[in-house]
Amino acid sequence: MARWSPPRSGVGGHDFDAKEKRKVAEIQKALSSEPIDVAALRRMAISEGGLLTDEIRRQVWPQLLSVNTDDLPPLPGKELREDNKDYQQVLLDVRRSLRRFPPGMPDKQREGLQEELIDIILHVLKRNPQLHYYQGYHDIVVTFLLVVGDRLAPALVEKLSVHHLRDFMEPTMENTKNILNYLMPIIDQVNPEVHDFMQSAEVGTIFALSWLITWFGHVLSDLRHVVRLYDFFLACHPLMPLYFAAVIVLYRQQEVLDCECDLASVHHLLSQIPQDLPYETLISRAGDLFVQLPPSELAREAAQQQAERTAASTCKDFELASVQQRPDTVLRQRFRERPRGEERTKPTLTKPRTNHYVRLVLIGLTVALGAAALAVKSVLE
Repeated sequence: MARWSPPRSGVGGHDFDAKEKRKVAEIQKALSSEPIDVAALRRMAISEGGLLTDEIRRQVWPQLLSVNTDDLPPLPGKELREDNKDYQQVLLDVRRSLRRFPPGMPDKQREGLQEELIDIILHVLKRNPQLHYYQGYHDIVVTFLLVVGDRLAPALVEKLSVHHLRDFMEPTMENTKNILNYLMPIIDQVNPEVHDFMQSAEVGTIFALSWLITWFGHVLSDLRHVVRLYDFFLACHPLMPLYFAAVIVLYRQQEVLDCECDLASVHHLLSQIPQDLPYETLISRAGDLFVQLPPSELAREAAQQQAERTAASTCKDFELASVQQRPDTVLRQRFRERPRGEERTKPTLTKPRTNHYVRLVLIGLTVALGAAALAVKSVLE
């Protein structure tokens, strides 16, 4: 089936200004290098505007995930649906995914893409029996299907699932809970007042669950914003979506502090994510925070005994498999090379308050996240 494309204008389907033309030239230079300059592609994906167009994403996303486009697996077939334990749940989720397809898409084409979406998901699960389907996974897969098409999507989604999403695809939600536990230490280091207010409200971090497990695909209505974030996340450490979640909360700090200090009020406020966020500013702040508060520091702050077991905290196998410059290094170099006058996020790096964290994490997070498995469905509907 032909991939759906929105109306286009200008040369190559996009009207570029001078700055964007320079960026396109840099991307093409990196792609034509021998070997391909993946570090440069990461910088382009992180920097303002991201990768600009889906045509460019189809060339760059495979490089960011170390997918060999000359050796793609066969397209998934309908036989995967037979006696598949996940088929019925995947079918239900995909049928509810109408809002994930761009407005104006003909019904027949959308229905065809939904069938392809089902097959891609079942294909990845069949090839990787250690991975377990979760509600919200289809929100990530549909983004890849819309951007790169049914030929590339299975290979990219498989690599993403085995590495970046692995912790969400465990048999239990234990690793997902551990990852969510990083959120409050980030907020505390930057704005202790907001952190303490949220702890007093006992809101926990369940409001951010659907953000993380769908890479914001479920909660943002504009596909342009979603793919811009995917450019950023694919170029960075697997934990970057959590840093982005933290900067959203911090960006809304005054709204939070003006809210009634109770669980229902604060949860309602935070779960209603604004659609008009200053995405480029928040992306820059999230990158800065990652450099200043790396996952290893957050693990110590949150006292996570199993942190070393998660893909989000190690990323070692992906770094070795990609045999390219580490995503972390690109971010740190970008941070160091910023002009001195450029505004940076300056978190309040106070002395670690280990006892304070342990007590509050036990009180707030254990209660809020202990029932996370029961809450996933309601969060995503």
